[in-house]
Amino acid sequence: MAQVEVKNVIKRYPNGFVAVKNANFVAKDKEFVVLVGPSGCGKSTTLRMIAGLEDITEGEIIIGDKVVNNVEAKDRDIAMVFQNYALYPHMTVYDNMAFALKLRKESKKSIDEKVKYAADLLEINSLLDRRPKQLSGGQRQRVALGRAIVRNPKVFLFDEPLSNLDAKLRVQMRTEISKLHKKLDTTMIYVTHDQVEAMTMADRIVVMKDGIIQQIDTPLNLYNEPENIFVAGFIGSPAINLIKGKILEKNGEIYFDEGDFKLATYADKKLKQYVGKEIVMGIRPEDLYDANFDAMAQKPQKIETICDVVEPMGNEFVVYLKLGTANFVARFDPKKLPQVDSKIEVSIDMNRAHFFDIETEQRIK
Repeated sequence: MAQVEVKNVIKRYPNGFVAVKNANFVAKDKEFVVLVGPSGCGKSTTLRMIAGLEDITEGEIIIGDKVVNNVEAKDRDIAMVFQNYALYPHMTVYDNMAFALKLRKESKKSIDEKVKYAADLLEINSLLDRRPKQLSGGQRQRVALGRAIVRNPKVFLFDEPLSNLDAKLRVQMRTEISKLHKKLDTTMIYVTHDQVEAMTMADRIVVMKDGIIQQIDTPLNLYNEPENIFVAGFIGSPAINLIKGKILEKNGEIYFDEGDFKLATYADKKLKQYVGKEIVMGIRPEDLYDANFDAMAQKPQKIETICDVVEPMGNEFVVYLKLGTANFVARFDPKKLPQVDSKIEVSIDMNRAHFFDIETEQRIK
């Protein structure tokens, strides 16, 4: 198995467009790293450069202890699983999985052992004689995974492998891929635009925007300590509430003043330099409480809002609230169904608030 290092990598196309701008990250040996970001952020281009399917303009990609910039894709000892499965329609499942091994001229016995091992692992033994058109989307994806497993590569690369599946199957398959990672104990780099996939599968996440890496961290650290407004807004569902306001000081205490409401911040030291200036406050939906049930809030600040929309989810209510020009999304426990257009007193847990510089968009520390 092997570590993958992306070192100062730039991808510039002939028309001058820079798709990846000075990317730096390491996928450690046996680690599951997810590249996540919106469409066009450069994540798939980065993966394709690691795979050898795209040329590198500048920088180095190192697999194990070898710089592979000029190494052909077939010689990098990686296996890639694509979004569209890329199965040969005229071949059986067995032959699809065995194809790369036959090209290597491995023995029939070795091929049979490897295909059956992968089929056992993925629970597709009963499908080996079928052709791709006889399979469901989930079964095809398992075959594509099996074709990668039989090669026993140093590194597995996944390019949005679940995006063609329905929601229920995506949940099932992301669980299967996570279990597969533990069984194979190998390095995996996975690309997705779905932050839920990233949060549930990754050991570490690389968040990208406009070809630039915004933050690299564990899922929980990304969620709890986003480096900037983009990461805060991209990670989390429903999305974080981002509200502009001014920092005020009164009687030695620091307040966040939106105009229609004012909140004590309990963050005097880091916000003191912003007194009189506008900043952005972020608060996660689960850190807003119905004030009647706010026992979990460590430092509650109460405001009175109007209930705009309620989305009952069974285990919780997603509630859209408004106060003057400010809008909030909250996740309430299903103790009491809020009524649309009714007044709701809300407790905001200011111990969980995030603050960002409005100009740099960076977290205020």
